This record gives sequence, C-alpha cells and structure tokens, in this order.
Amino acid sequence: MNTKKEKRKPYLYEALLSFGFLIFIMAISIAKFEADPHIPMLIGTMFAALTALKIGYSWDEIEKSMFDGIYQALQAVVILAIIGLLIGVWLLAGVVPSMIYYGLHILKPQIFLVATLIICSITSIATGTSWGTAGTMGLALMGIASGLGIPAPIAAGAIISGAYFGDKLSPLSDTTNLAPAVSGTDVFTHIKFMLKSTLIVYVICAILYLFLGFKYVGSSADMSSITIIQKGLASEFNISPLLLLPPLAVIISIAFKVPAIPGITIGIILGIIEAFIFQGANFGQILNASYDGFVSNTGIAVIDELLTAGGLNNMMYSISLTIIAMMFGGIMEKTGQLEVIVEVLLKKIKSITGLITMTVFTCIFSNMTMPEQYISIVVPGRMYANTYKEKGLHPKTLSNALESAGTVTSALIPWNTCGVFMTGILGVSTFQYGKWAFFNYLMPIAVILLSIPGITVAKIQDDPDTIIETKEI
Repeated sequence: MNTKKEKRKPYLYEALLSFGFLIFIMAISIAKFEADPHIPMLIGTMFAALTALKIGYSWDEIEKSMFDGIYQALQAVVILAIIGLLIGVWLLAGVVPSMIYYGLHILKPQIFLVATLIICSITSIATGTSWGTAGTMGLALMGIASGLGIPAPIAAGAIISGAYFGDKLSPLSDTTNLAPAVSGTDVFTHIKFMLKSTLIVYVICAILYLFLGFKYVGSSADMSSITIIQKGLASEFNISPLLLLPPLAVIISIAFKVPAIPGITIGIILGIIEAFIFQGANFGQILNASYDGFVSNTGIAVIDELLTAGGLNNMMYSISLTIIAMMFGGIMEKTGQLEVIVEVLLKKIKSITGLITMTVFTCIFSNMTMPEQYISIVVPGRMYANTYKEKGLHPKTLSNALESAGTVTSALIPWNTCGVFMTGILGVSTFQYGKWAFFNYLMPIAVILLSIPGITVAKIQDDPDTIIETKEI
C-alpha cells in the first residue's frame, strides 16, 4: 500500500503562518529575552519544515532544500572566513590603525559634522563594522561634540551615517557579503554596482552636515580625546602611509574585476608581509591573529575595544547565522511557500521601479518585525531572487536594494538590535537621532528614485559572467 502523500502548492495562509511564526519567535527572543537570533531562526526553520511536510513534501526533499539553500551561500561563508583572517592580519600589521590614525587628522572644529561623517566612514570601511565604529570612535566624537556645543542628536546622526556608509560598502562587512550571496552574485560585483548610488547619497549628506556645521563655526573644542587616540595608536604601532597599500590593493582588485576570494587573499598576503616588516611580527603571532583575532593592549579603552577583533573564530557568529538563515530560505523557496506570498505582493506591480520599491519596503518591514539586520537581508533576498531573474534583472540590482534598505534602516528602528545598540552606546534615542541620520533614510529613497533613470538597475545580459547560479547537489 502506497501511503506517500501527494505534494500540493501551499495555501497562502500556510506560507504566512511560517513567516508569522518566525516573526513571532524572533521578536520575542530578541526584544524580550535579548537572545542572539541563531536559535530563534532555527526554530523558525523547523516550523517551515513542518509546513512543508503538511503539504506533501518528504523529509528527503526538505533536507535537500535546506542543503540547496546553504549551497547558495557557500561563497559568502568562505569569504566571511577569510575576511576574519584579513581583519586579524591587518590589525596586527598596523593597516587598520594607520587608516584610523590618518583619518583622525581630518577632524577640525569648523567642519566637525562633515569630519565626523568621514572619520566614521573610514573606520567602518577599515573594520567592516558599524557597531564597532559607533562604540569606539563614535563615543569619542560624542564627547567632542558636547565640548563644541553641538546637539547630541545631530552628532549621533553624523556618526551613524558614516558608520553605515562603511558597513554598506566595506568588503570586510558581513552584510556586504550576505546580500550578494542571497541574491546570486559576488561581493566585488555587488560593491562596484552600489558605488554610484551610494556616493550620490553620501555627497548629499556631506553637504547637509556642512551647512549644519556652519552654526558652530568659531566654537572651541577639547580635542584631547582625539589626541590621546592618535598617540595611543602611534605608541602601539609603527604607523606608515605604506600600510595603506593592502586596502588599496583590494580596491584595485574590485576595479579590475578580480574574483572576491583571490582579491581578498591578495590583501591578506600583503598584510602578512607588512606585519613582518613594520611591526616585527613572527609567524606564530600571524597564525594566532588569523584564527583568534588581534588583541589590543594599549591600555586606552577606546583603542583596545576597537582594535580587539578579527580572526576566523570570531567570524563563526556570522557564518553560523548565515547557514541557518539560508536553511530557512531554502525550505521556503523550494516548497513554494515564498512563491505564493510573492505572487500576492507582486500582483499589481508591473514596473522595475515598483519591484525595487516592494523590495525596499519588505526589508524595512523585516527590520521592524524580525528585528535583526541579517534577517532583513536574507528573507527578502530569497523572496525576490527568482522574480528579479525572471524579469531579466541582474542579481546585483536586488543585492543593492537589500543593502540600501535592510542594512541601513535597522538603526532607525528603536526595537531593532541595531537601534537598541546605537541608543545604548551614544545615549540618544532613535527618535532623537533618526532625522539627523541622513544617510540611513535617504539611501532607501534614493535606490527607488534612481531606478527610474536606470542607475540602480542592471540587466542580466549586461554582466552575465558575475551571476552565481544555484546548483543541484
């Protein structure tokens, strides 16, 4: 007797129930119990699997759908792993400290807000973390703002704008790697495509902060905290302009379309050479920094907190969450649960701009309901990946929309993990700094508006070699 259940297309309520349960468990776990998102995401994955069993899929098929989802993100997993090595090596070699040291020379009281934007951008690009930037450099800049008489919400807005600019563009950032992974392209293609729209918004932000700063020209400020940071960096590391060569090499790799993994590896090799030359590091120190990260012992809290980072081991948080999130996405996609939801959402959307707008709003909704930055990229990314390809759009069109909404709006939502962190560190509520964080709310608007003239739109035929297809395993 054959008892195998016949597969059917999921009903809309079943797919919404899978999403609804994930939203519920994520919201409760993160907002109430302050848990990390990994286990709630895994519980949500289990619920999606039960729904798949209910509609007739066998466990072997469900398991394969999870593996397919993970396979889609394997390049991002490998890149995240070697980026852990890169950060550890660059910190040991003095590459990141040199970038920060020279960046701090930009700071002048007359252009404090613009300088704050630039310094936080440099720090975030160098470290790949908006949280680390705000929690260290941002904290010092908040103190200087107080001495200048600049309102804390405005200063916080400039800090957050710069921090998320770097988080959005840095090849060291986990979200910058996650967005192309779920969309179906590589990280360098993703970054290069984002540049034009991101720089347009960045220039607008710089102009706005410059005009705001005119009100405070002539104020005197206590720059002692910046001086302490610079002296601390110079005492711990041999600072040199030559230490800027590794990040320059990675940028050149992006420009010349070198694949992401070898491009980042070039940066690691140069960092290792410079660690030997400039800091007198030995091979054992390089191995330790590569695996466990670099540990800063300057005795200056701001520096030690910022520069104790990197290593393969410290990237496992992001890698494990990526794997679990892609398991959920794989089930939802392969069992048709995403399809029925997307069909309803896109029923009245005919234009490319409409599709990008829907993507942006879905990311924001995800940030509000599943208050975790990673999830606002993974879930919408898997929802719309096939739709973009069906419309002949290159996956980098989707990955740009994901980063321009999912990454940057997370800090604007009070109950999102990013909003909670920024409020706790900077001492200013999201409602207070939100309107001054120009980059964070102008970026999603810009990606929609710039789709009309085609700036944020790319066709598959324009760049077919940079599409990563999901393969059957």
